Amino acid sequence: MSEYVANAMLRLYRGIGYVLYPFAGIALKRRAKQGKEDRARRYERYGYASHERPDGPVVWLHAASVGESLAIMPLIARLEAFGIPIVLTTGTVTSAGIMSERLAPTTIHQYVPLDLPPAVERFIEHWKPDLAIFAESEIWPVTVQELARRRVPQVLINARMSDRSGRRWRKRSALAQKVFEPLALVIAQSSLDAERFRRLGSPNVVEAGNLKIDAESPPVDADVLSRLKRQIGNRPVWAAVSTHAGEEEAVAKAHKLILTHRPDALLVLVPRHPERANEISAVLYSAGLSHAFRSREDPIGKVKVLLGDSIGEMGLFLRLASVAFMGKSLGLAETNTQGGQNPIEPVLTGTAVISGCHVQNFRSTYEALVEAGGVRLVTDEEALAAHILHLWSKPDEREALHAAALGALETMRGALDRSVAALDPFVLPLRLKVELGTNAPQTAA
Repeated sequence: MSEYVANAMLRLYRGIGYVLYPFAGIALKRRAKQGKEDRARRYERYGYASHERPDGPVVWLHAASVGESLAIMPLIARLEAFGIPIVLTTGTVTSAGIMSERLAPTTIHQYVPLDLPPAVERFIEHWKPDLAIFAESEIWPVTVQELARRRVPQVLINARMSDRSGRRWRKRSALAQKVFEPLALVIAQSSLDAERFRRLGSPNVVEAGNLKIDAESPPVDADVLSRLKRQIGNRPVWAAVSTHAGEEEAVAKAHKLILTHRPDALLVLVPRHPERANEISAVLYSAGLSHAFRSREDPIGKVKVLLGDSIGEMGLFLRLASVAFMGKSLGLAETNTQGGQNPIEPVLTGTAVISGCHVQNFRSTYEALVEAGGVRLVTDEEALAAHILHLWSKPDEREALHAAALGALETMRGALDRSVAALDPFVLPLRLKVELGTNAPQTAA
């Protein structure tokens, strides 16, 4: 692809954005009915602010959803300690709810504007960010262009690029150059991620590790945990976490195999997208598995499955189980469930981890776990059931598996300090402005 074609594609993307803008409300209303948008705050998706801009320099931090938001919470705390006002944007209702409970009063949450020129322009004109930091892989062409036009430094932190995304961008190398070159800094999770961003045109790339490893274990309401454990009693419990469409059938088959040996076993099934709860319920009914909905606070009783369809309770679900299977990893051809899910949270909650073999999206983390003997990889539901039954029968082996995983994570810690050090050239001027009381935003028009 030539530079001329790349420029034409960006102009076309931008032009289509202007055309689609008047009709964006139709899509947002549909998503609101599905529970995917906050109806009361959907105007924020058009770039309209629900707060006044604070005085002084402002940092715009963006994280797509829950996982990315939680990963950058320690970074937010560091910036808050410097007295720098922060505008945090996320794109999901779930992440907004969780962030509202955890953010300091000095940090403002907004929904991220749609990547349509009028919305992005309105958002930037109001907040006038002095620095924009995006988490993991959140790169949007119009947003990048508008920030670059205003000379706002842009940083991609905890950056990662999947095999699939890497292949797609390489086929459009000239376009990738236009999108990634404006980034002032890319702080990559691994050496492989760093090399991919360099090849795609990012001029300044450093490797810092995965911020999620430095994060604290997911929180839990101790009273709720105690109440559910009393309901469960001595039943053996395993969890299937962050499952995707098509994967629940395999998990249900594994659980039925487990029940032939341990009739009292309980599965805690936590889908990646809780709004699929009714769809998953139908799968469980077809498999003959009685189940309770966590969102309805159904009593567990003697049901075979607890459907974890509530928001922000991953810490609860993982602490109920002694073993957790990480979804999107079996590589089911008919549903393309591959790439893996991050195993860090279950390790931090004391849970032994099992995964399918298709974990390329989190390659470096799984490589470290495999090398340390801290994860079991399976190829199908039969192997999954066999490993769970084995680990239940061998508690010492299960504890050793978790201890090895925890040790592997310890060797990978330090990403937060390395990321903060890499950000220092961009953050230090803002700290000085705060200390000197310089209130006027410095963003170039």
